Amino acid sequence: MTSSRFFKMALVLGLLSAIGPFAIDMYLPALPAIGTSLRADIGAVQWSLTVFFLALAVGQPFYGPISDMVGRKPPLYFGLGLFALASVGCALAGDIQTLIVLRFLQGLGAAAGMAIPRAIVRDLHTGNDAARLMSLLMLVFSISPILAPLVGSGVIALAGWRAVFWAVTLAAIAGLVLINTSLGETRTPEQRVESSLGSALAGYGQLLRDWHYLGLVFIGSFAMAGFFTYLANSSFVMIDHYGLSPVMYSVAFGVNAAAFFAAAQFNGPLGERFGLARVVKGAVAACGLVMVAMFVYYLLGGDSIWVLLVLYFIASGLMGLVIPTTSVLALEEHGSIAGTASALMGTLQMLTGAVVMGVVGLFTDGRPLPMVAGMAGGALVAVVLTWLTLGGAYGAASDAVAEPAVR
Repeated sequence: MTSSRFFKMALVLGLLSAIGPFAIDMYLPALPAIGTSLRADIGAVQWSLTVFFLALAVGQPFYGPISDMVGRKPPLYFGLGLFALASVGCALAGDIQTLIVLRFLQGLGAAAGMAIPRAIVRDLHTGNDAARLMSLLMLVFSISPILAPLVGSGVIALAGWRAVFWAVTLAAIAGLVLINTSLGETRTPEQRVESSLGSALAGYGQLLRDWHYLGLVFIGSFAMAGFFTYLANSSFVMIDHYGLSPVMYSVAFGVNAAAFFAAAQFNGPLGERFGLARVVKGAVAACGLVMVAMFVYYLLGGDSIWVLLVLYFIASGLMGLVIPTTSVLALEEHGSIAGTASALMGTLQMLTGAVVMGVVGLFTDGRPLPMVAGMAGGALVAVVLTWLTLGGAYGAASDAVAEPAVR
C-alpha cells in the first residue's frame, strides 16, 4: 500500500469509527439539560448513555461474522442506516424511557462502525504496520472526543439538546456516502467462501478458548473502562461540582482526549524499537501508578480540579499506548476470522465498560471520588492482566514483529 493510500484508508476508517462515539461525546454536555427537560434524575439520564454501550456490546457479535461472510461493506450500510433512523427518533423523544430505548437502537447501528474498521485493518496489515495504521485511524478518530463536546455545546446553546441528534443523523448520512465513494471491499469472495454461521460459532469457540487473546482484550477493556467511567460522570463532576460552563467542560474533555491520540502516534516507532508487548507493559504500569496517585489524593480529602485534569491528561496519553496496541496484538493470529475476532473484542470491551459504569453509578453523588475510584480500579485490573498475559513466554512471543499481510 502506498503512503497516500495508507493515509486515505486511515482517514476513511477513522471517520467511520468516529460516528458512533460522536453520538456519545457530542451528547455529554447535554446530560444535565436532558435531565431537566425530561424531568429525569441523574441515574436515569446516565442510563441513556449506558444502554448505548450495552448496544455496542450486543451488536458487534453479529456484525463481525456477517462481515466475514458477505464482505465488510454491506453490514456497514445497514448499521449506519439504523443509526440514522434511531437518531431521528431520539431527536423527537418525549420522555426519558423512550430516549433510552432509542439510544439502544442507535447503539446497535453504531456497532457496525466499531467492529468492522478493525477487521479491515487486519485484512490489510499485521505487526507494526497494523499498529501504525491503527494509530493513524485513532488520530482521525480523535475528531470525536476533541471536537464533538465543543460542537455539542454550541449546538445546545443555539438550538437545544434535541439538535444534537439531528447533527449525528447528518453525520451518519455522510458516513453512508463515504462508504459508497471511498471504501473498497477488503474481504475477497475467495475468503468469504469458508465463512458461515457454523464457522462463526466455531470461531467464537476458538477465541473464547484462547487465553492469550482474551488477556489482551481485557487489558484494553479495563483500560477503556476507566475512560467510560469518566465519560459517564465527568459532566456532572466538572459542571455541577466544579462549576465549569459546558463550553469549558468541552475544552477540558478535548484536551485530555488529545493526549490519548497524540500518544497513540508513537505506537509504530516504539513497537519497532522495543516490541509491542513491552510498550503495553510499560504504559499499563505507568498508567496504574498515575491513577492510584489520583485516587489517594481524593481519598485523603483533596478537591482540586487541576489535580484531576493534569493526572488524567497523563493517564490518557498512556492509554493511547495501550488500547490500539492490545487490539493489534489480539488480532495478530486471527486474520482468517478477523471480523469475528474484532467483534468479540468490541463486545467484551463494551460489556466491561458498561458493567464498570453501572457499578460506579451505584455510588455516584456528583463528587469526584466515586468516579476516580472507578477509573483507578480499571487501571489496576489492567496491570494485573498485563502481568498474567505478557509477563512470561507469551510476552516474548508477542514482541516478535510480524510481517505485513500480503494482499
